Amino acid sequence: MSYNKFSPNDSLAEKTYDTIEKAADTGKVAIGTNEVTKAVERNNADLIVIAENVSPEEVVMHLPALAGERDIPYTFVPDKEELGLAAGINVQSAAIAVTQSGNAESDIEDVAEKAAELLEKEE
Repeated sequence: MSYNKFSPNDSLAEKTYDTIEKAADTGKVAIGTNEVTKAVERNNADLIVIAENVSPEEVVMHLPALAGERDIPYTFVPDKEELGLAAGINVQSAAIAVTQSGNAESDIEDVAEKAAELLEKEE
């Protein structure tokens, strides 16, 4: 995939799903590409999570660059179905933004740090 700057390992993907779940339960998440794009443009996102199995990829292609411009950490997860479930919805989601971290603040920092390390290795 051209938009995917790195592939998360299983432990990072699992930690990301758990973090989204915690943030959805105790804070706020923006669900879907349009909502995520708005959250990034308003500098209202703590973490962006993008599914790898999005088709067509043009749907989410702009998000890594946009997040990078605003210094908002982002990561990828393998499955849009599981991403939707983690966010508390029963449908798939191409992207999620954590807009209020709730009890997930340290988890978000952890995920962001691990994602940044993977991104550096790929560059």
